[in-house]
Amino acid sequence: MGEESVDRSEGFGERLLGLLLDRARLLPPQLIAPLVAEEVARIGGRDVSILLQDYAQELLVPLPGRKLHVSEPEPIIDSPAGRAFLRGDVVEVSQSPSGMRMYLPLLDGSATVGVMALTLDAVGDDDRRLLSRLSGLVADLLVTKNAYTDEFFRARRREPMSVSAEIQWSLLPPMSMSVPQIEVAGILEPAYRIAGDSFDYALNDNILHVAVIDAMGHGLDAATMATVAIGAYRHARRVRVSLAEKYAFMDDAISRQFGPDHFVTAQLMHVNIATGEMALVNAGHPAPLLIRDGRVVQQLESATTLPVGFGGEEPRIRKHTLQQGDRVLCYTDGIIEEHVNDGEQFGEERLINCVNRLGEEPSHGLRADLRRLSHTLKWERRGRTSDDATLFMIEWHGGAADHLAVLD
Repeated sequence: MGEESVDRSEGFGERLLGLLLDRARLLPPQLIAPLVAEEVARIGGRDVSILLQDYAQELLVPLPGRKLHVSEPEPIIDSPAGRAFLRGDVVEVSQSPSGMRMYLPLLDGSATVGVMALTLDAVGDDDRRLLSRLSGLVADLLVTKNAYTDEFFRARRREPMSVSAEIQWSLLPPMSMSVPQIEVAGILEPAYRIAGDSFDYALNDNILHVAVIDAMGHGLDAATMATVAIGAYRHARRVRVSLAEKYAFMDDAISRQFGPDHFVTAQLMHVNIATGEMALVNAGHPAPLLIRDGRVVQQLESATTLPVGFGGEEPRIRKHTLQQGDRVLCYTDGIIEEHVNDGEQFGEERLINCVNRLGEEPSHGLRADLRRLSHTLKWERRGRTSDDATLFMIEWHGGAADHLAVLD
């Protein structure tokens, strides 16, 4: 359908979005994507695909469904769909003479949940404006309907998943978040067998709260302990206690539930997104790395604190001040304790060398850079991930005294 034959006025766009929203409210989840394809056809769009990130964060996988264009999964690295996903921007690829293929990020707030791809014979500013709004609505619908179905989970799986991994994925917050002042992203390996590693975060007023944990052991025991640790952390965070009290809440929960022979290592942080001031409790974890201008400038050491569950004394809190553009990389011991070269541990030095080497290349944003680091580390370890291995990165952009200032 040519551009000249399609009504793309502002009023038509509002009617289209309103019609989609009205119909979608009562539709079962599996009909949402076909409905989107049907509505896109009203503006001359065709070959509509809804692509979701797989659990290993390597591919964008098409949702199956009537009226949808279902092709092979697209790699997140080095594909138009991947660029739209990682950068959060629309990517247009000419398919002359058959039109323009558009890849629109599906943004739920600041988190990208997938990509919508479609083809138009011709693309104007009105199309871009309407499709941008449509992609936002589609993202909201997918997130809402996701709570009522297993269809989206199934599409994202590329191999069988263990029960412990099932528990951990249900426990996690969104894998990334971005606001003008600060950005976070995380990756867990092995995606389909993860057990004791987890992370959590929340932005409350001007304070970013972060926890990265590693429960001892493997399988269901570790997943159960991680669930209790994160549950205790969230409870403490939501009743507005101090950083030291969060540690105490988690310590009490683990020791009461599992006894003195079990423990969880943890990093707990508060980051003031207006000033860059960071408070850190490190309970048995490897020290986070401070990355400035692409290079590791120091390990953020803190006073020794016993792992959660051992009944440690009130932890001493170490404070650091971030500079604009600084990144903080947290990681679990599965990254550095993996054995390579006939039994030698991978080690912190190799990790730092990988970070520095990648820092010499142009940055493509926090999520893309963290994914590239994860893939590089996996290659350096010859693909071995015998223990849980988690990366969690924070980038402080600096900003106004109040994160709501962007609305003024």
